[in-house]
Amino acid sequence: MQRLSKVDELHLSDHCYLKPTDKCLFLREYIPHVGYSGGETNSLISNFKKGVDREGQPGWRYKGLAIQQIARELASTLNPEWLKIATLIPIPPSKSRQSPLYDDRMSQVLRLFPALVGLQGDVRELIIQIADMVSAHTAESRPSPAEIRANYTIDSTQTTPSPKAIGIFDDVLTTGAHFRAAESLLSETFPGVSITGIFVARRIISEIDWEAGFEPVL
Repeated sequence: MQRLSKVDELHLSDHCYLKPTDKCLFLREYIPHVGYSGGETNSLISNFKKGVDREGQPGWRYKGLAIQQIARELASTLNPEWLKIATLIPIPPSKSRQSPLYDDRMSQVLRLFPALVGLQGDVRELIIQIADMVSAHTAESRPSPAEIRANYTIDSTQTTPSPKAIGIFDDVLTTGAHFRAAESLLSETFPGVSITGIFVARRIISEIDWEAGFEPVL
């Protein structure tokens, strides 16, 4: 059974935009550059990230299975008492809602897993991405938190009632830029509310990555 681990001071060098005061949790560890050969977690993440343009093609069903597996793992490890009071917010995918390639995979997970522990769950797509961005793991240079935040806005129809606690959910923690942008926006919108980042996996930086002298990508 997977258990949530805390991103601590030993991990911070892998995620340059995180601060020691951030509360971030992860279920698994992802090995970049090796695809499915990296093991179970790599296979899970690769299937979870399958683009919606591949619907109907061989292997598409594995995306749905990955969504269900991640939902089960979150349900089995998150504190039900926290879930009763928390507002669950997905970090937007790289494509905007207007794009035919918009993929709400994390929202699907959040809508699914509270019911597995007998709860309704307060799931809100509070953060809206204004325009499409290049997926971070395929971009030549990764966007900064400021650039990401400039492309975010709050859905004002989703702000009431004010959250008592917030969980920001994403699939893979890389530099922490998307978490930093989302946390900054939500802290400004709901000052004083506790915010926790929860990730399916964190990316591991290998010795090869450091020796190569470049920032790793997925």
